[in-house]
Amino acid sequence: MAANEPGDRPRSDVVVIGGGAAGLHSALKAAEAGAAVTLVARKTLRESSSFWAQGGLAAAIGPDDSPELHVQDTVAAGRDCVRRTAAEVLAREAPGVVDELRRRGVDFDHDAEGKLELALEGGHSRRRVVHAGGAGTGRRITEKLAAVVAAAPRIHVAEGASALALWSDGERCHGVVTDQGPVAAAATILATGGAAALWARTTNPWGAIGAGAVIAHAAGAELADLELCQFHPTALAAPGTEADGLLVTEAVRGEGATLLNAAGERFTDELAPRDAVTLSVLEQMDADGAGHVLLDLREIDRGHYPNIFEALELAGFRPESEPVPVAPASHYVMGGIATDLEGHSSLPGLFAVGECACTGLHGANRLASNSLTECFVLGTRAAAAALSETAVAEPPPAPEWRFTPPPPSTRDAVWEQAGPRRRADRLERLLDDPYPLARLVARFALERRESRGSHRREEFPEQDPALDGRHLVCGPDGEPAFRSWG
Repeated sequence: MAANEPGDRPRSDVVVIGGGAAGLHSALKAAEAGAAVTLVARKTLRESSSFWAQGGLAAAIGPDDSPELHVQDTVAAGRDCVRRTAAEVLAREAPGVVDELRRRGVDFDHDAEGKLELALEGGHSRRRVVHAGGAGTGRRITEKLAAVVAAAPRIHVAEGASALALWSDGERCHGVVTDQGPVAAAATILATGGAAALWARTTNPWGAIGAGAVIAHAAGAELADLELCQFHPTALAAPGTEADGLLVTEAVRGEGATLLNAAGERFTDELAPRDAVTLSVLEQMDADGAGHVLLDLREIDRGHYPNIFEALELAGFRPESEPVPVAPASHYVMGGIATDLEGHSSLPGLFAVGECACTGLHGANRLASNSLTECFVLGTRAAAAALSETAVAEPPPAPEWRFTPPPPSTRDAVWEQAGPRRRADRLERLLDDPYPLARLVARFALERRESRGSHRREEFPEQDPALDGRHLVCGPDGEPAFRSWG
């Protein structure tokens, strides 16, 4: 298939939007099953959020581990809001993901005996996180998958193309409208990444603004759990510099890095789930009257995390000789396009996988390293389900609506008014923001009148048992309502 020119209406069996791990894997699985696939990637495949991901893949493959334990840890971390069936699917299929990636040539880290090296991260009761190149896991996996995709004869990569809208009449999705022209397809898979860069202080690339959720909602798809944004406790605090928000992976705490207060004393359990560690950091910052706490990496083997040490040194810090300042930053939005466990959205013909999707797997607090695993587990399932879709003979006219990114003021407003600690009067100010996703985040956060996991309301400091297992979902009208997911 030639590059799409404006006015052309090329057809594919499946069009995948997004060049990160979820998009690459979904495109490969669909193509290997015989589909003609178009992969739409706004940037080069080396510039996706997945490429920069420091975390690993969580999979119960250790001799003392089991999928049942993985499920238990996922449910516990998610604060009574995890869709248990999603956790069971992930834990059961995760070991096969590791095997498949190894067959594709991903070289995971091994210990001195030649066995897969398993790391311990916050919220996990066992060592079950595999890495490739330490904190360079995202790069290793994305580079390998990108090379396989580039060589796949059934995949056309529209690199440098931006999705502007879904080709939808509100009843069904017929493909995507890009700045290089429309692409018709029987099935459309959104894998556009998350929305954590909607907050000004973030660990994410600046393109992670929830574009997939916005275009899906405009096309008629339901969104869910938008109030649930995870704030990572150890992002570099270097205000006014490009390094501010640099993620210092949770894996270093699993290997012994400690969090210290202004007096140089430990103050928390570094391996508690992220919401608990983040809250402890915020409380310690208040007690110290400081804008950060300290992360002590002096006992960590530099050879395990060379890119972390190098990045900190480039930012002007000396992690091998003194603790570095860290503070919470937005990291991962648990909410997104509401889907089932095969990636189906509420809009026929539209699927979503990866961080732009919401299956309920992460509940109110994502268990570390479950998200990269989810990209592959749900990507496989969505690709298989997409193959059963049938294109209409003549799709309706493409919509006139086009996506518009948020202004810089939105990022500052979302951080200030919907940050780690929330209050109604601040959230209400966001309801007039020009960016639709910012308004929805505020609307959802106002509706959840409790503190649960990553969502903390100052007026409602306790978790409400009546909301256990309840997820906020909204359709095109933008009015969220609670639903129970199995």
